[in-house]
Amino acid sequence: MPTYRAAWILPIVAPPIRRGWVSVENGLITGIGGEAPRGSVDLGNVAVLPALVNAHTHLELSYLRGRVARAGRFLDWIRTVVAARREYPDPQDRRILDAARSAIVDAHASGTGLIGDVSNTLATAALLQEAGMTARVFYELLAFNATDPSARVAAAYAATDAAHQAAPAVRVSLAPHAPYSVSPGMFAAIREHLDAHADDLSSVHLAESPEEVEFLRTGGGGWRDLLQELGAWSDSWQTPRCSPVAYLAEMGFLGAGVLVVHAVQCSDDDLARLAALGTTVVSCPRSNRYVGVGDPPLAAFYAAGIPVAFGTDSLASVDDLQMFGELAAARRVAPDVPAHDLLESATLTGATALGFSRELGSIEAGKRAALIAVRLPEHMDDVEEYLLSGVEPDAITWLDTETPDSQ
Repeated sequence: MPTYRAAWILPIVAPPIRRGWVSVENGLITGIGGEAPRGSVDLGNVAVLPALVNAHTHLELSYLRGRVARAGRFLDWIRTVVAARREYPDPQDRRILDAARSAIVDAHASGTGLIGDVSNTLATAALLQEAGMTARVFYELLAFNATDPSARVAAAYAATDAAHQAAPAVRVSLAPHAPYSVSPGMFAAIREHLDAHADDLSSVHLAESPEEVEFLRTGGGGWRDLLQELGAWSDSWQTPRCSPVAYLAEMGFLGAGVLVVHAVQCSDDDLARLAALGTTVVSCPRSNRYVGVGDPPLAAFYAAGIPVAFGTDSLASVDDLQMFGELAAARRVAPDVPAHDLLESATLTGATALGFSRELGSIEAGKRAALIAVRLPEHMDDVEEYLLSGVEPDAITWLDTETPDSQ
C-alpha cells in the first residue's frame, strides 16, 4: 500500500494540507493526513489534487481545431461550423475519430480524469472506453420541427442503450441542444424520459448568445433566419417572449439533473431561478470569448449560490482541452471569487454534476485514486491561487501509474 507525501495535498473537501500524505491501495484512496508516516514515497515540491473534470466538450468536433476562426458574433461562428461539418458527414470518418482520440489523450495528459462529452452521433463513446477515460456522453438531439418527438426520443434512448452496451464503462444520456434548435414537444419528451429514469442526467446549451435572447423574446432575428435557411423552421412554434432560462424553467424542463451550459446572458431573476432549481451551470469562459458572446457572469453564479462546473467546449471554439487553462480564464473573469471555490468547481462540483461524486472529485478514503501531482515553483505564497495561474501539461504527473491505457 503506497503512501505518498508531498509539499501540499488538496483534498478539496477540506483546506490544503501542508506537508501532507495520501495512501492508495488497489486503485482506491485509503487515507489522507499530515505528518507523513515512515516509508512513504516523497514526491517533493508538488501539489497533489484530484483529477480535473471537463464537464462539457464536443470531442467529435476535434477535427475542426484551427479551422474555425474566432468570431465577433455567435451566428457567424455557427455558420462556419455548419459549413465545415458538411465536409466530413460520416461520423466514422478516420479523420474525425483520430482527432477525437488525440484530444482524449491530450486532455488526460493535462490532468483531466472525467469528461462530459456531447455527441450528435455517439461515436465518441467507444473512443472514451478504448482510452479508459471515465466519461458521461450526452447524446444531443436537434429537432426544431420534429413531427413525432416522442418517437424520436424513444429511438434516441434505444441508441444510447446500445452505445452503453458496446462501451459499458461510459455512461450515456439524452440531451436537447438548445431552445433555438429543439421544439417544445421534444423538450417535453426528453423531460418525460428523465422523469421515468430518476438516475439519469441531461444537458442543454442555454442563454449563450444575445441572438438566442432576441429569438425567444421577439421570435425574430438571426436565429429565425438561419432556421429558415436550413429548412428547420416550424410555423407552429410560438414565441415565449421571455428569457431562455424562464422559457425552459416554466416549461418544466430544468432541474437538478439538468446541466445548463454557458448561461452567459442571465438576469438576476434568471440566476435566482437556477439557484432555486439546484441546477448546475457549466461555464466555458474561453469558448465564450472565442465565439463572440462575452464573458460569463461567474462571480454572480457563485454569489447566487448556483453550483458551478467548468468545461472547455470543443476544439472548434478553444485552442486546447486543458482544464488548467480554463481555470486561468475563470480567474481572469472572476478575480474576487475564492481560489478554493474555483478549484472545487473544476473537481468535485463537476464530478457531482456528471454523476460521479462517489468515485471522483475529492481526496477522500474510498474514492478512486485518480490523483495528479502538479510541480510547484520554489517560492510560492498560495498553492490554490498558483493552480489558477495556467499550469502546463509538462508540470503534471499522474499518481499510482493511472493512465488512459490502465484505468
